[in-house]
Amino acid sequence: MPYPVDVAVQSRNSLARAEALESAMAMALDKVVIKSVLYTSGEIDPTRFPDLSPARLAGKRLLMSDDPRLQPMPKAPTLLDFFKHRFAPATHLLQSARLALKAGHDEKTVLACLLHDISVVGFIRSEHGYWGAQLVEPYVDEEVSWAIRAHQVLRFFADEAVGYSYPEAYVQFFGADFRPDPYIEAAYRKMRDHKYYMTARLITLNDVYAFDPSVTVDMEDFIDIIGRHFRQPEEGLGFDDSSCAHMWRTIIWPTKFL
Repeated sequence: MPYPVDVAVQSRNSLARAEALESAMAMALDKVVIKSVLYTSGEIDPTRFPDLSPARLAGKRLLMSDDPRLQPMPKAPTLLDFFKHRFAPATHLLQSARLALKAGHDEKTVLACLLHDISVVGFIRSEHGYWGAQLVEPYVDEEVSWAIRAHQVLRFFADEAVGYSYPEAYVQFFGADFRPDPYIEAAYRKMRDHKYYMTARLITLNDVYAFDPSVTVDMEDFIDIIGRHFRQPEEGLGFDDSSCAHMWRTIIWPTKFL
């Protein structure tokens, strides 16, 4: 379903207020926060060096520990701890998983729907299917991570055989003349013939209609499914020496200087 027309305006206003608050809070910190190149790219020329002048530091140290503006994390954080303390509101993910559950899909598909935009709510928007798959790959079945990776691409391509049309919201967001980049089209051609194609396609089916502000879903509804299909490391996400542990640590400490 398309978003209301004023959502973009509201988002810009909210972002401006958030940035003003962040700036004020940063001035009050005992440690100096230097934002990463990716964080500021698009606002300033990324080839500029960060300001490490004596005037900027003013006798302070650079932040290399917990950011006091963020909620503290447990020493061995679980997936649920990230949803609670680091992720943006996950209403859409919960609604998507609820739709998959109501439709009678298997638990791996429900989990894939619950985690499909995990990158968007906790890490980065660009290439979010790929980043999201990497975040969860060591902890879920291959089918789940592959479907999360592929859903980003498949969203751009209709499959009328299963009732999936190109989203009206995308016409609103990107314009009627928008066409995906060639690498997206090339990925789609490969994904279309993959053995897990339908799992990824089911994410898109339970994704496009999961934006209902009147529906409230509780994470408790999915605790058992997470327990059965998400291999939570004993050391905690970010500390298990997996191939993506550094990504989870970055979410825990997004403002560490190094």
